[in-house]
Amino acid sequence: MTSPSVELREVVKRHGSTVAVDHLSLSIRRGEFFSLLGPSGSGKTTTLRLIAGFEHPDQGDILIDGRSIAGDPPNLRPVNLVFQQYALFPHLTVSGNVAFGLEMRGIARTEIRSRVGEALDMAQLAGKGDRLPAQLSGGEQQRVALARALVNRPAVLLLDEPLGALDQQLRQEMQVELKAIQEQVGVTFICVTHHQEEALTMADRVAVMDHGRILQIGAPQELYEAPASLFVAGFVGLSNRLDGRLAEVEGTRGRIEAPELPAIQADVPAGTARGSAVVLVIRPERLHLSPQAAVGGFDNVMPARVAKTVYNGHEMQYQLRVADRLLWTVRVPNADGGQKRFRPGEAAVVCWNRGESVVLTQ
Repeated sequence: MTSPSVELREVVKRHGSTVAVDHLSLSIRRGEFFSLLGPSGSGKTTTLRLIAGFEHPDQGDILIDGRSIAGDPPNLRPVNLVFQQYALFPHLTVSGNVAFGLEMRGIARTEIRSRVGEALDMAQLAGKGDRLPAQLSGGEQQRVALARALVNRPAVLLLDEPLGALDQQLRQEMQVELKAIQEQVGVTFICVTHHQEEALTMADRVAVMDHGRILQIGAPQELYEAPASLFVAGFVGLSNRLDGRLAEVEGTRGRIEAPELPAIQADVPAGTARGSAVVLVIRPERLHLSPQAAVGGFDNVMPARVAKTVYNGHEMQYQLRVADRLLWTVRVPNADGGQKRFRPGEAAVVCWNRGESVVLTQ
C-alpha cells in the first residue's frame, strides 16, 4: 500500500486555555484533493498552519511522505501555501511573481524560464506573463498565485479559502478549474473552506471539523447522503428533520412515531433498539410535493400547507408547514414548464420513500 502523503498523529494545539486542535489524527493520500470543512473556530485553519509550519503542535506528530516535519521551519517543508488574499507583488509582472521563489533559491535562469512557462501554461496564463497584477481579473490573480506555488514543485499544496475573494459566478467556475489543475499536476492539495458547495465540488474526500475534532471523513456523496451525525447533516447542505421514537424495527426496516403525525417508514441503522429516540433527516430534493390527497407509490405521505415560495430560476423552493409545527423545505427542479406551481396558503401533500431519509440516534 502506498504511504500517505500527509499524516497527522494525535496532534494537539492550544491557544491559551482554548484547545484549537484536539488529538487530531488524519491520513491524506498521495495525489488527493482533500478539504477541511467546518465553521469558524472549528480548527481547520489551525490544522493547515500546523502543516505549513506557521504553528507547532503542543503534542503529536506531523509527517509528509513518511518523514516527521513537526520541528522543521516553514521554508524547509516541502509545502507551499496559497492564501485567500493572493499576496502578489504589485511591482512585479506575472512572470516575475511566478519566478520569485525560484530566484530566491538560486535556480539557473534557463531552468526558471522553462518552469515559469510551464506553470503559466498550466494556469491558463500563456501570453500574460508581462502584465502586472493590477491589470488582471480576480480569477487571473488567483491563477498567478497558484502558478507561483506550483512552480516550486511542492509535495503538498495548501489552500486557505482560495476562492473566498471571488464573486459567486467566478467562484463556481474556478472550483472546476482548480480541480482540473490538481488532476493535471497530480500534487496533493489540502484546502480549507467553510463553503460546503466548494468542498463537495472540488474534493476527493472531505473532513468535517468542529471544536478541533474531525466528526466525519468521506467522499462528498457519502457525507451528503449518509451523514454520521446531526451536525454533519446540518452543516453539509440543507436538511429537514423530525424527532420521533422507533416504535417497531425488523432488521433495518423501522416505523417511527412522532406526535400529531402519521407513522413513518424508514431504514434504520443496524442495532438500533426499539423505543430509541431518533431523528429522521431528509434532504429537500428527496421530497415530492403533490396536490392530491390520495398519492400512490410512496412509503410516506403527510399533509402539509405551503408557507412560502421562492423562485430560483433552476428550481422552486417551497417552505411547508407540516402538522402546523414543522417547517420543511422542498426543492422542485424547473425541468418541466407545465408542472404544478403551489401558492402560499395552499394545501398539499409531501411524500417520500423510506430509503430517501437518514435516521440518526439522539
